[in-house]
Amino acid sequence: MTNSYVQKGKLEVAQELYDFIENDALPNTGVTSEGFWSGLEGIVADLTPKNKALLAKRDDLQAQIDSYYANGGAAKSFAEYKAFLQEIGYLVPVGEDFVVSPQNIDAEIATMAGPQLVVPVKNARFAVNAANSR
Repeated sequence: MTNSYVQKGKLEVAQELYDFIENDALPNTGVTSEGFWSGLEGIVADLTPKNKALLAKRDDLQAQIDSYYANGGAAKSFAEYKAFLQEIGYLVPVGEDFVVSPQNIDAEIATMAGPQLVVPVKNARFAVNAANSR
């Protein structure tokens, strides 16, 4: 791998990623190179501040958890630990039920049955792997 980058608008894109998008991903999609890169630039500009805020929150939560353990938290009861996690906002109450109504879902996902794996339910790892393989 190289460390070379291609400038696309305000984005610095790794050469390998740029080549993949241009040569393998975009052809025959009807999406222009300019449209793709400007769209990606917009998405990055929109989500970067949100991502930075979430990372800062994660760092803050981790610092509080580290401090909890550094100050004898490991010796406390499960109920006290759970209360601590709720207090710092790591655990939140279960919300109201809701319905998701996705649109424009590929038939392979929405209506066609996929491969089925039969696994023993006594082994959680097998069940998770089976669910993830779908």
